[in-house]
Amino acid sequence: MSELTDTAALAPAPQLQGKQQIWERALIFAGIAFLVAAPLLGVYPVNLMTLMCFALFAAAFNLLIGYVGLLSFGHAAFFGTGAYVSGYAAKAWGWTPELALLAGALSGAFLGLIVGFLAIKRKGIYFSMITLALSQMVFFIALQAPFTGGEDGLQSIPRGKLFGVIDLANTNAMYAFVLVIFLAGVFALWRIVHSPFGQILKAIREHEPRSISLGYDVSRYKLIAFVISCTVTGVAGGLKALVTQIASLTDITWQTSGEVVLMTILGGIGTTLGPLVGAGIVKTLEDHLASLGFPVPVLIGAIFVACVLLFRRGIIGEIENWMKR
Repeated sequence: MSELTDTAALAPAPQLQGKQQIWERALIFAGIAFLVAAPLLGVYPVNLMTLMCFALFAAAFNLLIGYVGLLSFGHAAFFGTGAYVSGYAAKAWGWTPELALLAGALSGAFLGLIVGFLAIKRKGIYFSMITLALSQMVFFIALQAPFTGGEDGLQSIPRGKLFGVIDLANTNAMYAFVLVIFLAGVFALWRIVHSPFGQILKAIREHEPRSISLGYDVSRYKLIAFVISCTVTGVAGGLKALVTQIASLTDITWQTSGEVVLMTILGGIGTTLGPLVGAGIVKTLEDHLASLGFPVPVLIGAIFVACVLLFRRGIIGEIENWMKR
């Protein structure tokens, strides 16, 4: 009873909550409308599909850091594993894209279960360092394993035919497939966050000892959230491999883990739209500046410093805070 009372006291006022929901829905509908119409507006579809893959990756990472309070420095391990497994299943075994994507999701879940079981017993920086160390182990396995292609990676991954009927070699068909998977993944994460399970995750983030005293098995909830995040990350990695038709060591490096951290911080940790906005900004800037010969790592570092010093809540977080004031 006391838990419900405290939750109600911390909840935003109905009018404020209504305003937040209105502008969030407006942004969501505007974003969906843009994604649907983007191919007709002359936007390069492959870049936009890659952006959606990384946005889904950031949304999955946000489930962990934004709603459980766990900072993983090795999340690229699940992204890269999903990419390698999906790519290998499609290329070597001739699996259809939906089965290859399912294989990527299961590989992310399996690896997440192992890493989570080992790391979830620690907190704070110790948890982060364990995930980073295990991620580096996965990187060296990918570097040495014969089926990954080593430094060359898996190339010429076929997109195949969806359900054996729809040829995804057609860019428009592939774009529609990626859009559906992206929206379904983001909706699933949103539903999890706003479920009773998600409320327990928030309670653990806010006050873990109190959650334990209320009888919740905190370690089990953390592990479930970790596996869910890794599963969706595996889907994002597999989807990226099908889109770009390559799975490389870049997908699994610690730099990619740092990049998704930046996307989430830039957009706003613990917000639904924040990681999507952050991923859109980072990937768009990278694509445009790389073509101009601008040193992208300098840009990434400058953005990170600006986030820490100027708007620590992120873009969406600052907008929400402005509305509350």
